[in-house]
Amino acid sequence: MKPTVVLVHGAFAESASWSGVITRLLSAGHTVIAAPNPLRSLTGDAASVRALLATVDGPIVLVGHSYGGAVISNAAVGNDDVKALVFVAGLAPEKGENVPDLTLKFGGATLGEHLLEVPLPDGTSDMYVERDEYHEHFAADLSPEQAAVEAAAQRPLNTRALTEGSGEPAWRTIPSWFIHPEFDRAIPAAAARLMAERAGARATVEVPCASHALPVSEPEAVARFILDAAAECSG
Repeated sequence: MKPTVVLVHGAFAESASWSGVITRLLSAGHTVIAAPNPLRSLTGDAASVRALLATVDGPIVLVGHSYGGAVISNAAVGNDDVKALVFVAGLAPEKGENVPDLTLKFGGATLGEHLLEVPLPDGTSDMYVERDEYHEHFAADLSPEQAAVEAAAQRPLNTRALTEGSGEPAWRTIPSWFIHPEFDRAIPAAAARLMAERAGARATVEVPCASHALPVSEPEAVARFILDAAAECSG
């Protein structure tokens, strides 16, 4: 039985960012679910994905892009059906770590300098990437026209999600795979290498000349990597 692939988008993106990956996974015979990620708080976002996972019969390959990596790290804890975690330019926090702890650990993260905050009535804020900066700092390997579409469709990250520390991560007990871009201005490649190493990654791939928008810009490479992980965890 081929595992179901559950894809979790990150901040400043949305489920359609997986479209190119989804078509390739479907062609390979996998059931695919692009999970909605609320982007409100790490605890709440993980609970939302965990509830969705409980409805899936059989083995699961759980994939997270960007902040979605932190979500899958928390959502998969205790779920024996999740056979693999795949981090696509994704965060894999240690217990207690939050997003800035990892993105600012090494130099090169410029995305955070170009966020627009929208204050909310509950005292938190929603953060968006400034549209004029989205292409350069989030999706530099897309055409300007496609980057403009992605910028317009981006979903905001709440400040609670940004600052909340991770719980005990699932990558301690579930085999993990890491694929990341060479030129990531949101999560520097050095941070990606650190996270992969401490998670004991089964495989790590760095995509040359790619940006943080890896599922959109390199769907073939991402899909192939997910398929390799699915094949290996299926025995």
